[in-house]
Amino acid sequence: MQKNIPLTLLLILFFQVFAWAQKPALLQSGPMVGYSEMREVALWVQTTQPAKVKFVYWDKENPGQKYQTAEAQTEREKAFAITLMADQVQPGKKYAYEVHINNKKVDRPYPLEFQSQALWQWRNDPPNFKFATGSCFYVNETPYDRPGKPYGSEYGIMTTIFGQKPDFMLWLGDNTYLREPDWNTRTGIFHRYTHTRSLPELQPLLGSVHHYATWDDHDYGPNNADRSFWNKNVSLEAFKLFWTSPNYVLGENNGVTSTFFWNDVQFFLLDDRWYKTPNENFTKATGDRVMMGEAQLTWLIDALISSYAPFKFVVIGSQVLNPVENEESYSYYKQEKEKLVSAITEAKIPGVIFLDGDRHFTSLTKMERPGTYPLYDVTISPLTAGTYNPKETNPLLVPNTVVVAHNFALMEVTGPRTDRVLTIRVMDAEGKERWTQQIKATELK
Repeated sequence: MQKNIPLTLLLILFFQVFAWAQKPALLQSGPMVGYSEMREVALWVQTTQPAKVKFVYWDKENPGQKYQTAEAQTEREKAFAITLMADQVQPGKKYAYEVHINNKKVDRPYPLEFQSQALWQWRNDPPNFKFATGSCFYVNETPYDRPGKPYGSEYGIMTTIFGQKPDFMLWLGDNTYLREPDWNTRTGIFHRYTHTRSLPELQPLLGSVHHYATWDDHDYGPNNADRSFWNKNVSLEAFKLFWTSPNYVLGENNGVTSTFFWNDVQFFLLDDRWYKTPNENFTKATGDRVMMGEAQLTWLIDALISSYAPFKFVVIGSQVLNPVENEESYSYYKQEKEKLVSAITEAKIPGVIFLDGDRHFTSLTKMERPGTYPLYDVTISPLTAGTYNPKETNPLLVPNTVVVAHNFALMEVTGPRTDRVLTIRVMDAEGKERWTQQIKATELK
């Protein structure tokens, strides 16, 4: 546990597991703060059975004026999970909120707060902000886990992240781990998402930190799953029920590709499963092998060209720039990878940074490009799943950036509009800093 966490916060966290054991009978998990925009914020909660749910919220500077979301009924067919909109917010405000189930306020022993994004354009420099990010979040459930040593551990990393007070958490995939009893049925997939989301140590982070997500193989289907996965539509349904997204840019039934802004920075959340060709014969396969697919790749390139963001985070489950053909690297998809990298170079797109997980170790890859700026690939993994000591030799690896331990990254964007700076801090489960890297937007042009 971090030594600099205030005593009051330590007391809250000390009692959180006990309090969760005493949670109201109708509350399964949450509430969770979802995406944030200037005029609406998504709020999520899951009940244990059908119930009427609403949220009451207020500007913390004007607590006398209270607002309510619509009231709606949770349904068994939708895992009793529901997202409602706080659609009476104003830009740049901080709000407190309550969740009401069957017209009764549900008390939580930690803060329930959210924020709307600021209207800074044509007025001020964009505000500074920070976000946490990570991947590979395994929560043990002994009856359904494989025999032997439990694969998940150090759930207290969620408490450590919460103590850093990020504006939002960006989940990079493998946000839950579907097991053999899960992926063949809707019941199994919904159970796994529910079980992971209900972890006691996760609840305070859900309650006051905004959340965004993409997926990778384990929260999509079996290990290394591809476009042939027979239950992909059910996985998509579960993802949409348990995460909030302001958009699905390729359509409602074409994977989880989305985008969002936080202040002046744009995030492109990609789907590396829905369109992915099968993994068989990795080294022999040639031709039309794709990870993203034509429609998604075309959208991404167009969107990168159109974006004025000083940092453009391309978020995907699998590593992109590591040239070693190992596990599920993008290097197995040479033609598609080359098309993406060439487009970034030829269109002179500034500010691109790749952000991914999957590998069960953390590292920073740097690809030099003659005549232009280098591309960075930040891999952050794992949060709680087992670690892996990489055996490959990545020639583009930035020295001293491999971390083989449970960890997350805290990324902070600061500075005036014309001179934004990204600071990356990789921290372990106890909050110890493992490495830091600073990148200026002016260096990515």
